[in-house]
Amino acid sequence: MPTLMGRDSDDPRSLGEVGHCGVAIDSAADMEVLFADLPLGEVTTSMTISGPAVPVFCMYLVAAERQGVDTSVLNGTLQTDIFKEYIAQKEWLFSPEPHLRLIGDLMEYCTANIPAYKPLSVSGYHIREAGSTAAQELAFTLADGFAYVELGLSRGLDVDVFAPGLSFFFDAHLDFFEEIAKFRAARRIWARWLKEVYGAQSAKAQQLRFHTQTAGVSLTAQQPYNNVVRTAVEALSAVLGGTNSLHTNALDETLALPSAQAAEIALRTQQVLLEETGVANVADPLGGSWYVEALTDRIEAQAEAIFDRIRTMGAAGAPARRSAR
Repeated sequence: MPTLMGRDSDDPRSLGEVGHCGVAIDSAADMEVLFADLPLGEVTTSMTISGPAVPVFCMYLVAAERQGVDTSVLNGTLQTDIFKEYIAQKEWLFSPEPHLRLIGDLMEYCTANIPAYKPLSVSGYHIREAGSTAAQELAFTLADGFAYVELGLSRGLDVDVFAPGLSFFFDAHLDFFEEIAKFRAARRIWARWLKEVYGAQSAKAQQLRFHTQTAGVSLTAQQPYNNVVRTAVEALSAVLGGTNSLHTNALDETLALPSAQAAEIALRTQQVLLEETGVANVADPLGGSWYVEALTDRIEAQAEAIFDRIRTMGAAGAPARRSAR
């Protein structure tokens, strides 16, 4: 948490918070220790960090250089999404303008120098965990994504070049069919807006790539073994909705950091879905179901109504529709 707030571990305000979750990074030396014996040129790294994302990423580049790795071959994802901090998680370092300037610089740098690295993972997970509905999670997340597209265009970047570097992070909640419809609507809306509003020509630029995590707020401290079932159902909805990657929560996360046994059960849940059920063998397996299609249409319409409201407020994202370039 102190690192997320841009504070060193020995800052008096960090007292009692260091070591509770994640890992504290105060310097490039910390990053070097963290990735010791991990060949950074051969692995992908996902950093779930937003406020101090740019300086922490710079430390990551230094760690790679100290390993003798050519930084141009690095691959991975940096969350960097500051909008969701203002909306939900509330961990930011300064006002929106300097944050967006740093994010724009990062987008430019990665596009020019580290083409495989994804500089932005737009997060709806924290918005949902803070209490939004499925439609609100969808709309606010995509609106944030649209705002980052606008940022890239304002820097003179080609949407077909930088849009593939944008990814998303959604929540998978317990309403099974609603969640599947939400994911399907997200992919449909993003592809349409990138093509019709922002003029993206390539299929890769129009594709919505997203990671999903099962819902932390759905877990109970009472009878925690029931959380295995909840997590499995949520994970299945994400797979059927087209997720590209998946995080399954551990059964005891309402009590403490996961035990080794709980973490293994969470991993095995994914492996059973992947290796034993066949659900990952076909794209969009519920497409054509009248119920799922109707739900998808409904949640898409709800999201578009929220976009309209955002536009009337003059807020970031969801700009007025315009012809493709």
